[in-house]
Amino acid sequence: MPITAIQPRRLYQQIADQLRALIESGEFRPGDRLPAERDLAEQFGISRPTVREALIVLEVEGRIRIRVGAGVFVTGRVPASTPRNTAIEGPFELLRARELVEGAVAAQAALQVTPAHVATLDRLIGAMQAATHPSCETLALDRDFHTAIADILGNAVIVRFVGELFDERINPYFERLSGYFENALTWNTALQEHRVIRDAIAAGDPERATRAMRHHLQQSQMRFSPTFGEEAEPGGETGTA
Repeated sequence: MPITAIQPRRLYQQIADQLRALIESGEFRPGDRLPAERDLAEQFGISRPTVREALIVLEVEGRIRIRVGAGVFVTGRVPASTPRNTAIEGPFELLRARELVEGAVAAQAALQVTPAHVATLDRLIGAMQAATHPSCETLALDRDFHTAIADILGNAVIVRFVGELFDERINPYFERLSGYFENALTWNTALQEHRVIRDAIAAGDPERATRAMRHHLQQSQMRFSPTFGEEAEPGGETGTA
């Protein structure tokens, strides 16, 4: 028998597997509302963001429908051949990784920044302010801002790495989660955070730059954190980063 590599199962995928099994077994039937996020988190002994990632997986598969402010409802069975991508990192996992990596990059950028680099950041911030969000344009500008900071280090590998980390958010789970909370208000909030990062780097202050970048990506996680449940307020903030 051929030997295949064992792939670790991310926690949110394990939770999705358990919820999927409960739906398939009839424990939750079409039209049923699933327990509130806080209750699922307590029962599984995990964080609410992990529950949220699991729910997004099931909605992408078509098994549930999330109605922000009302709850999460079972839609019915789907074909067994529904594709499942077990290689996708969860949105919160990605943002935590970016927080660590880009915090360090921002610190080094503050030590190597030139007036030309600052002018590039200013141009991108100006374009962000003029853009309409959410759109493909704003997503591209967001990416350009973060890779422009990496470019200050003069290392193509770091630029590519930061860009690839950002690009991981272009997946069905991240896009679905963004769709619930992303709006012009949250874009403006993220834009202000970008300005704080720019100012810290332009000032040549590595500690301040690290704090600003990490704060921005921590806030991005918070903007993804409003509950889907009935106690939620529609139109909350988003994970713009």
